[in-house]
Amino acid sequence: MLCTLFLLLLALGTVQTTRPCFPGCQCEEETFGLFDSFSLIRVDCSSLGPHIVPVPIPLDTAHLDLSSNRLETVNESVLGGPGYTTLAGLDLSHNLLTSITPTAFSRLRYLESLDLSHNGLAALPAEVFTSSPLSDINLSHNRLREVSISAFTTHSQGRALHVDLSHNLIHRLLPYPARASLSAPTIQSLNLSWNRLRAVPNLRDLPLRYLSLDGNPLATINPGAFMGLAGLTHLSLASLQGILQLPPHGFRELPGLQVLDLSGNPKLKWAGAEVFSGLGLLQELDLSGSSLVPLPETLLHHLPALQSVSVGQDVQCRRLVREGAYHRQPGSSPKVVLHCGDTQESARGPDIL
Repeated sequence: MLCTLFLLLLALGTVQTTRPCFPGCQCEEETFGLFDSFSLIRVDCSSLGPHIVPVPIPLDTAHLDLSSNRLETVNESVLGGPGYTTLAGLDLSHNLLTSITPTAFSRLRYLESLDLSHNGLAALPAEVFTSSPLSDINLSHNRLREVSISAFTTHSQGRALHVDLSHNLIHRLLPYPARASLSAPTIQSLNLSWNRLRAVPNLRDLPLRYLSLDGNPLATINPGAFMGLAGLTHLSLASLQGILQLPPHGFRELPGLQVLDLSGNPKLKWAGAEVFSGLGLLQELDLSGSSLVPLPETLLHHLPALQSVSVGQDVQCRRLVREGAYHRQPGSSPKVVLHCGDTQESARGPDIL
């Protein structure tokens, strides 16, 4: 894909030159590779006003910046001229968009990165992204209230998709229909922080590896809340607006979880260390800014792979292996403990005692 190729060629060295451009815009050509054999054009038409669209761009444009133009709508005619078909990146952030037509991006067959953040979007048309091989969609800081997972079905052919829905008004996330004609969206990273979700949404069968629910008014984690997310490795539940109660075995559907962030929850309640049962691969646990200070030995019993845990204010515990003063007998195992201290002490402390 163009973005992947772009990053690869960056390592080979680049040369930037200015190209003739539409009045008010800036066109920069970047050449790569041996003998400058490959080139990409970046067009910046930001902060010019709504009259700028539709703007003509060079035929080999890879990235177009239309941010901060007070645009109120985007449709196929705005994004359908010559030069748009090769776009790999499109920035429409910081405009006044309140709606998008279902076919707005239908001609952008190579689009991989789309920034629609800081607008006033209240809804997403069904299958609006299906024509593009998107890998990164930024919809943060809009006014979305109810979002369907099926809206993120893309022409990605299995490539990982990163979706940012943070800082909206989302109170409901509609799950992907089990018998839908199209394959499920390939969302691997989903940011739902600072919305209005009162329960963990149904994200079953998405190939998620990263999930953030920070800042939502979650009150509890219901049984089976993370069902179908066995591949999740990073989960963030920081700074929740409700009084979160963690039931026993609340994370047992996440056997592959490696990082769990529960920081910034001063009223967090739990039913004991059994909350973490089933997290056999968890390596990092953040409890800073919460009232929970579990005994290190109890944590190691339920979290055998734990490497570090943050508790209280600037206190970090690290996994240490105590070898002892004498050589171990054949077949014996070293003693594993959690050593706690301030963050500076933990940063310089040894791993083996």
